[in-house]
Amino acid sequence: MALNVGGLVALVVFYLITLATGIWASRRSKKEARGNPSEVAIVGGRNMNFWVGLFTATGGLFFVNPMRSKNYLTMMDPIQEAYGNTMGSLLFIPSLIADVFWFAAILASLGSTMKVILDIQGYLAIVISACIVILYTLLGGLYSVAYTDVIQLVFITASLGICIPFAMTNSATESISRTVARHVFQAPWVGKIEAQDIGRWSDDFLYLVLGAIPWQTYFQRILSASSAKQARLISYFSGMGCFMLAIPSVLIGAVAASTDWNQTAYGLPTPNERGESALILPLVLHYLCPTYVSIGGLGAIAAAVMSSGDSALLSASSMFAHNIYRKILRKKATEKDVLWVMRASVVVFGALAAALAFYSHSIYDLWFLGGELVYTLLFPQLCCALFIPHTNAYGSAAGFFFGFLLRLLAGEPSLKIPPLIHYPGCSLVDGAYVQRFPFKTVTMLVALLTIVSVSYLAAFVFKRSLLPPTWDVCQLIKEDRMFVSLPTREKQTGLQKDGSDERMEENKSDGTL
Repeated sequence: MALNVGGLVALVVFYLITLATGIWASRRSKKEARGNPSEVAIVGGRNMNFWVGLFTATGGLFFVNPMRSKNYLTMMDPIQEAYGNTMGSLLFIPSLIADVFWFAAILASLGSTMKVILDIQGYLAIVISACIVILYTLLGGLYSVAYTDVIQLVFITASLGICIPFAMTNSATESISRTVARHVFQAPWVGKIEAQDIGRWSDDFLYLVLGAIPWQTYFQRILSASSAKQARLISYFSGMGCFMLAIPSVLIGAVAASTDWNQTAYGLPTPNERGESALILPLVLHYLCPTYVSIGGLGAIAAAVMSSGDSALLSASSMFAHNIYRKILRKKATEKDVLWVMRASVVVFGALAAALAFYSHSIYDLWFLGGELVYTLLFPQLCCALFIPHTNAYGSAAGFFFGFLLRLLAGEPSLKIPPLIHYPGCSLVDGAYVQRFPFKTVTMLVALLTIVSVSYLAAFVFKRSLLPPTWDVCQLIKEDRMFVSLPTREKQTGLQKDGSDERMEENKSDGTL
């Protein structure tokens, strides 16, 4: 197959449009950044347009109010506030791993797609895409990310909307309504869940629903809203948008399962039999659509990659600059220092993701593993920090290490770690153990219960002097004595003020003043 020059030119034009949008948005961020540049870079100065926020957030319903009402900058703020900087730095690690591997995985998918459609080396697509994403994220922070996301989301919707009718009406494709439950060219595209897999499916369902909450990519949009009400609305409508945007993917998969690939230039065996199911989108675009249509689909894929990649970069860099550098490494850092560290982090994390993208065969498994760590370790910590009062650093540390140990003992095929805990239904499939029990959710719940129980136990033994105060390394008793909540302080201040006013009035009436 020869180089697709027209497709390459169209892709370059799309990249230039995206870059120009990012640069334009960066100029607006500079105008807004006069007072607090790091806040503008991380959460857009909390002045993000509602529709822009809606397009970029496309869930966390119960998490919106406490996060936005307290004006946090990142997801790690409430965790550090509740459990201290040490635990904050530990819990930053799974979030960083997930963000970097996420960007690497989607860069690898873009490289594979361009190799199929344009017949160019995948590493060129990886390097060019990574450089453009790094550049406009570096220049404008959340403003550049948000406004380019709008362009990208519109392009994704329009391109896939055009491609799907061509693919569905190709002469080699049977009607998906006929193949939904019938074996025509391949197995039906709608299957059924076997009884033995119910636990695994339910585990993955909860992992995808709840595990998608503790990501800074989500909270940076919510926290950029001008009010808690607007943040809730963005969350509601973006959830609907995510559901609608999943429909094209389902249709493309259904078309692929309804196609006689022997009638196309791809031939037999089928993509599934060749182990190329991960490439099904570019294969459908290339072999079932006209050339000019497949180029539009390629643009949609590139837009999706850039939209996700810039969010991941901004997420990781903002948490490192704000929660690690400013709060731990250099507490007296100026706004300018934080901004430069954030920019340096964008470059470092982006380069790391691009380098990892070349190892595409294993990067997907590692990304899923990173997401599991976020679900099993970070989600219970965030829940406790926001909704369960009086949990402390002792419980947080115990929950982190116990949860990590449980996840490690369950085994991980991608890292060739055999399971030491064989949950019910664990079996050997093709030389690798498969856990059919919902062990991820169980690990998350155990970590949650550990945080709560150890926190209350630690508070009990130190407050009752069952252990000497010198053992209180987290200074639980000292913090408990010194801590006065903001509403309480305001109430006390108000009472003192009212009492002073009353005494002044009495003195006036007595002629004392």
